[in-house]
Amino acid sequence: MKEQPSGKTVSESAIHDQTSVVYPNDLNAYGTLFGGRVLELCDKIAGVVAKRHSGKVCVTLSVDSVRFLAPAKHGDILVFKASLNRTWHSSMEIGLKVFAEDFRNLEQKHIVSAYFTFVAVDDKMKPVNVIPVIPESDDEKRRYTEADKRRQLRLATFPKKASK
Repeated sequence: MKEQPSGKTVSESAIHDQTSVVYPNDLNAYGTLFGGRVLELCDKIAGVVAKRHSGKVCVTLSVDSVRFLAPAKHGDILVFKASLNRTWHSSMEIGLKVFAEDFRNLEQKHIVSAYFTFVAVDDKMKPVNVIPVIPESDDEKRRYTEADKRRQLRLATFPKKASK
């Protein structure tokens, strides 16, 4: 049987350059990208980061601090960057940024930032433990520390799970 590693670095599961194109069916009445459409893509990408790190099926627990900073329009190339900020017992926080790139001049503008919390689960949808993340760079260490502060705020704000 293969031995479980004691942890993984942030870079082992990070996504640096996932892309998607904004098509006409992605646009709202103002001709800009639907916020829900970009959040759907973010959720899928953050899920890949969680799955890569944990080696488990992962489900979305929460999305917070979503900031829509600028619009994207038809033809823009969306560039996604996502990485694991911190792990706890069975949950993981993934930070995500989205940029809209103008395909004509390759200029990028930051359009969305968000934090996703995922939980690793077993075949019966019960939470399972995940290995720690190992931050290496100063930015990774800062995000690691800040993630715990956000978690404490989430735990204080969200109601406890209802018992049956």
